[in-house]
Amino acid sequence: MDPASSQPDVTQALREEFRSHLEAFYAQLKLAPPYESVEKAVRALTTTVHALPRAEQARIAGDSALKWERFLQAFESSGLSRKHRGIIAGLAQNRTGLNLSADYDRFLSLFTS
Repeated sequence: MDPASSQPDVTQALREEFRSHLEAFYAQLKLAPPYESVEKAVRALTTTVHALPRAEQARIAGDSALKWERFLQAFESSGLSRKHRGIIAGLAQNRTGLNLSADYDRFLSLFTS
């Protein structure tokens, strides 16, 4: 397969994965996602990943730590960490009571810092 033809697929796959994580994060907290900020976060991720060389995009897609680094950057730059801040910070105080994957601790850390 031509590497150029896979570029949109990498970006699209990362977008879809990020969106699904955002949906799961808010659903598990039993909060309505702030849709405008979610869309802003997805656009931020898309813009930054799309601007990278194809090799770097592929590296991010294949490395969970790099992916989450980009997801966290987009989450923070979009303003999601300022939405529902009081509610989520309160929920995060009892982390063990939340039914969240450990992956979402990255998002939670933005509300407790």
